[in-house]
Amino acid sequence: MSTSATPTTPQQSSKAQRLIEYFKEELERQSGDLYVKGKFIADDVDLSPKEIGALMVQLQDSADELEIEKWSYTSATTWRVAKDT
Repeated sequence: MSTSATPTTPQQSSKAQRLIEYFKEELERQSGDLYVKGKFIADDVDLSPKEIGALMVQLQDSADELEIEKWSYTSATTWRVAKDT
């Protein structure tokens, strides 16, 4: 018996969409780029730091409206998020 599941892209994922919306709102509230660590925003987006890290990697290539870049690593990955220009 085989089951075929339709793969969901990060943009279709509700978790990914929640993260994208969070970044858009934060970018609107402040000027400039965001520098975030998953462990510090986990409660804000109701995701685990591990989920955020996995989504960030996927969103780097698929979130057209955002520019996401792995910035540095000090006890956890820091991500730079900016509006895509």
